Amino acid sequence: MNSDSIAGTSPSGKKRLLSLNREVVGCRVCPRLVNYREVVAKVKKKQFLNWNYWGRPVPGFGDIMAPILVVGLAPAPHGGNRTGRVFTGDRSADFFVKALFEARYANQPRSIDADDGLELHGVYMTAAIKCVPPDNKPTSEEISNCAHFLKSELEICNRSRVILCLGQLAYRSTMNLLKRDNFFSHKIPKFEHGLEIVLSDGRKVFASYHPSPRNTQTGKLTMNMFSSLLQRITRGLGQTS
Repeated sequence: MNSDSIAGTSPSGKKRLLSLNREVVGCRVCPRLVNYREVVAKVKKKQFLNWNYWGRPVPGFGDIMAPILVVGLAPAPHGGNRTGRVFTGDRSADFFVKALFEARYANQPRSIDADDGLELHGVYMTAAIKCVPPDNKPTSEEISNCAHFLKSELEICNRSRVILCLGQLAYRSTMNLLKRDNFFSHKIPKFEHGLEIVLSDGRKVFASYHPSPRNTQTGKLTMNMFSSLLQRITRGLGQTS
């Protein structure tokens, strides 16, 4: 596992995350997801025929000491499943990382491949589901099987003050874990863009539409909407953007 993905972490946190990432990458629990990710890696997309696809579960990326933990849905077939890094090599990544760059949370506006030099400042990003699911629709059993990985990341990223959930599935997966661990005792609010929830320990959960082409190309999620949410989060952290 590339140690650059956990630059800036404490020695103990780095050790825990490296161990978790090895477990993530080696996981073969869900037969349907294993088959799909490997078929996609063999068949490939025409424009990526010369690529050696990753074709395995995709771990998180960034600084686990960061105040912001971002949770997405899952790797894209020809994005994270190809590059081996979450939010890398697809149009969702183009939108998301550009927004992070403009908010000064990234050192560059593009996330192309795992060796492109991307560094995140104050952000750790991961996905609720570590393998690419067919049609972006994991089953309830697959979500349950993957939940312990996200739970471990929430525990390792113990400096986070904000959890930003991208999309309804990421939101529900995250809130279910937090409720189960008694960080939230009420009925989980209905997902909506811009939703803000305060947990029992003072952390905040924010919800956003996922930056998928389906949302960004239809105007459901605009760069202004997403940037405004990042600015709101930044102000709440007492930082300047």
